Amino acid sequence: MKQTRSNKDFSLSTDNEIVSSLPLQMSLYFNVYFFPFWWLSTVVMLHLKYPVLSDYYKFILVTVMILASLIEVIRLYLGYMGNLQEKVPELAGFWLLSLLLQLPIILFLLFNEGLKIQPLERAVHIVFALFLTFQVIAAFVTLRRMVNKLATRFRLNEFDQLEEHPVPDFYSLGKEERAVSMAGRGPSAGWRSHTEGLRS
Repeated sequence: MKQTRSNKDFSLSTDNEIVSSLPLQMSLYFNVYFFPFWWLSTVVMLHLKYPVLSDYYKFILVTVMILASLIEVIRLYLGYMGNLQEKVPELAGFWLLSLLLQLPIILFLLFNEGLKIQPLERAVHIVFALFLTFQVIAAFVTLRRMVNKLATRFRLNEFDQLEEHPVPDFYSLGKEERAVSMAGRGPSAGWRSHTEGLRS
């Protein structure tokens, strides 16, 4: 009884444990306010240098800006939902979008000299890249804590179900089966085996 209570208390403590990351949430909060400034700065610089760029880089920059804007809106939404409400799928989607899409795009805008990068662009891209790098690391740590919490809760639920509905003992079940099989054979079966032994 004491063990059952301790298991229930432990399960309650794991349920009440907060695993969402405060540094990640602060980073997302500042990122929400920084993103319009980054977008406006990049669009203004693109407008100013657009006549100087080749047709190839014009197409690439416009496409990259549209993709980065759409990805950033979805990414920030998933980050808020996943971190505040401790939802693993949303936070995993945020982490994948940050690592596989948004960070490579920003690094491309930061290091490709063919884009004729202006000082203002370089500054805002560096800040954005720092935001993304920190968020990728913080989201990975938070995801690992969330998965460990879910795994612990799953094991405790299985243990509680075993305590409420225990499985019959294997050895006692084997004895009952042997007793039933011996009773089913009856006295005639025993006499037959005795006569066969005398004949041999």
